[in-house]
Amino acid sequence: MENLSVSYAPHIRTSRYISTTMRDVIIALLPALIGSVFFFGYRTLLVTAISIIACVLSEYIWDKLTKKPNTTKDLSCVVTGLLLAMCLPPSVPCYIAAVGGVFAIIIVKCFYGGLGQNIVNPALAARAFLLACWPVAMTNWTVNGIDALSGPTPLAAIKAGTINPAPHIDLFLGTNIGGSIGEVSALLLLIGGIYLVARKVITPTIPLTYILTVGIFGFIFTKAGLFKGDFAYSILSGGVFLAGFFMATDYTTSPLTQKGQFVYALGAGLITVIIRVWGSYPEGVTYAILIMNIITPLIDKVFVPKKFGEAVKAK
Repeated sequence: MENLSVSYAPHIRTSRYISTTMRDVIIALLPALIGSVFFFGYRTLLVTAISIIACVLSEYIWDKLTKKPNTTKDLSCVVTGLLLAMCLPPSVPCYIAAVGGVFAIIIVKCFYGGLGQNIVNPALAARAFLLACWPVAMTNWTVNGIDALSGPTPLAAIKAGTINPAPHIDLFLGTNIGGSIGEVSALLLLIGGIYLVARKVITPTIPLTYILTVGIFGFIFTKAGLFKGDFAYSILSGGVFLAGFFMATDYTTSPLTQKGQFVYALGAGLITVIIRVWGSYPEGVTYAILIMNIITPLIDKVFVPKKFGEAVKAK
C-alpha cells in the first residue's frame, strides 16, 4: 500500500503551482514598484531589495537549521518581502527593512510551520512590529514630486484637522502624495489587482467588499458628524487598494467560502474606518486586517460548506 501525502487545507485540485501564483502576485505589484521609483527615487529599490533578501535568507537559513527541504523556490518569501517593502516609508533605514523581513519569515511564518500555517499576514504583522519598535522612522513620510520633502500623508493631514488636503486626481495617480512605497497610487494598484482577478489568482469578493465598505463607512462616520465624509477620498487615500487586492486576499489568512469572505472584508473595512476616525493612528488598514485574520477560523466555522451527499433534515 502506497503512503498518502497529507497536505494542509485548503485542498483545491488545480494545475497551478504555488510558484506560479506567487509569480503572478509579483507581476501584479510591479506597476506600483515602478511607480514608487518615479515618485520617490531609486532608494525605494534599495529598501525593497533589502526586505526581499532578508526574507529569502531567513527562510533559507531556517530550512537549513531545521533540515527541511528548501522552500524558497516557491517564491512565497519573495512576495512577503515585496509586500513588506510596499508598506514601508521610502526613507526608512535599511536595517529596519531587514529586521522586518526576518520577523515576517521566522516569527510569523516559520514558527507556525511555514507556508499555509501562519495565522496572520506576515508582511502586515512585520509592519505592526516595526511600527511598535520604531514609530518615528516608520511614520517619517516623503512627499513625492520633483523635490523630495518630508510631510504628512493625506490621512495624517485629515487627522490634524485639514479637510481634503490633496486633490482626488493626485490620490488616484499618486502624484505629490506622502505615504508608503507601494500605497500612494490607486491607479497602479488597481492595474495589478485587475491582473490578479483576470488570472484568477483572487476573486473580486474581498477587494470589492473591503474597498466599498471603507468608502461607505468613511462617508457616514466622521469627527465632524454623520454623512460628512468623502467616499472617494476614503478609498483613494492610505493603503486601502494595497490591502484590498494584495493583503486581505492572502489564501491562508482569509476565509474559504464566498459568504465568509464577504463578512471578513466587511469587518476589515469597518475596523479600518473606526481606527481612522476614533483611533490614535491616522490609518487603520494594518490592524484591521490583522484582527480579521485572527477571526478567520471562527468565520470558517460559521460558514462551513455542507458535506457532499448530506441529507437535509426535515423540520
